[in-house]
Amino acid sequence: MGKPTGFLEVERKTISEEAPLERIKNWKEFKIHPEESHLQKQGSRCMDCGTPFCHTGHLVSGMASGCPINNLIPEWNDLVYKGRWKEALGRLHKTNNFPEFTGRVCPAPCEGSCVLGVIEPPVTIKNIEASIIDKGWEKGWVTPHIPEKRTGKKIAIVGSGPAGLSCADQLNQAGHEVTVYERADRIGGLLMYGIPNMKLDKELVVQRRVDLMAAEGVIFVTNCEIGKDITADQLQNDFDAVVFCTGATKPRDLPIPGRNLNGVHYAMEFLTGNTKHLLDSKFDGSLPELNAKDKDVVVIGGGDTGTDCVGTSIRHGCKSVTQLEILPRPPDEREDNNPWPEWPKIYRLDYGQEEAKALQGDDPREYLVMTERFIDDGNGNLSGLEIIDIEWGKDDNGRFVPMKKEDTRRTIPAQLATLAMGFLGPEQSVVSQMGMTTDARSNIKADHGKFKTNIEGIFAAGDCRRGQSLVVWAINEGRGAAREVDNYLMGVTNLP
Repeated sequence: MGKPTGFLEVERKTISEEAPLERIKNWKEFKIHPEESHLQKQGSRCMDCGTPFCHTGHLVSGMASGCPINNLIPEWNDLVYKGRWKEALGRLHKTNNFPEFTGRVCPAPCEGSCVLGVIEPPVTIKNIEASIIDKGWEKGWVTPHIPEKRTGKKIAIVGSGPAGLSCADQLNQAGHEVTVYERADRIGGLLMYGIPNMKLDKELVVQRRVDLMAAEGVIFVTNCEIGKDITADQLQNDFDAVVFCTGATKPRDLPIPGRNLNGVHYAMEFLTGNTKHLLDSKFDGSLPELNAKDKDVVVIGGGDTGTDCVGTSIRHGCKSVTQLEILPRPPDEREDNNPWPEWPKIYRLDYGQEEAKALQGDDPREYLVMTERFIDDGNGNLSGLEIIDIEWGKDDNGRFVPMKKEDTRRTIPAQLATLAMGFLGPEQSVVSQMGMTTDARSNIKADHGKFKTNIEGIFAAGDCRRGQSLVVWAINEGRGAAREVDNYLMGVTNLP
């Protein structure tokens, strides 16, 4: 619980960051690690709140409230406050396979449901989590844990994102032989190519954990696409169980006039190409073929992926960046219809918007805007966007739909546009080849908690099962699927 009166004595202070105009000069992580004394003070704010909603992990109004993997937050906050860092690491690893990932990229639904947040700014849970695991690596406390016995059972994991890695880690520790297949050239999935390096360092953070898992016995196979390089029949014949963790990688398109112009790209094409170039070139300062240098960039979509496009474009040296959002600007404070412990739907400046504001003088986002068409420069290249303001109203069937304000139609310059409007589910080729049933949203049909598909011995977890979601939900699902697979193979399981 920390110090009984800590929340009365200590103000919330998050980990500081490099100034925006400094950090955009490179691709390094920009969080500045604080002193231990600072973190101990912040840990002291954790209250003796009776019911710690921070680690309940429920869905409230369709959004995560509390930690989906049930991190033992009050316990490790108390241990940090008392300076018992190694014990704090032990408590953190009991529920979270990869706290170095969640401590960097999770939006922290735990903080949104912190009881202290009812009356004061919540405890800085995410910062403390990242600091615990970083100290663990620094001190050499994180070492390979090789299972003493092997069961003889072979399991294939398809996809090496957070769901696949957490599932593989759990099943390997249960003594099974686990092989992870990844169609890209590096392990990590979303963690490697979907999140920019300045948010999550690939070599120092992601690859370090992958190397640890390999030392523990997990077999990783890259450049291997299931359904092409290995058939569905081969997979089923060679393994006792298979878990699909392929993610929701089918992007939402924007089929409007000019969509096929040069310069209009999916956000993940832009982000993946950039990170791959950085790693292949060993950060030599060169730019990928698809880049934003000296271009007016328009990012369509207001979520995390859109923010990453903003930050990446700025580091390329774009001429300007604008982010279009079809929804209204969130309020500065919680509204009555968004009570605690729901996730607070309030206005925030993420890192990309902070950087754009520092460069351009204002938040780059324009709200309640719809794109009507992409404009051709006459040679098949993008030169701008025609956009229009909208308002949300009900149609004849009572559904909320965007209604255009015709007198607001206008054009804005753009030589690069990235589509960051979310994802529609998993790619269907391997799903069809395996004969797996899908739900109404094209996700693989498998109940949460069971994770079994309609095919014997085949399981599904993560975004390919639940749809686009958070890294922490992917870890939740990977761990849950591992438990069900272990029980399926052995008739009993001790996995948490």
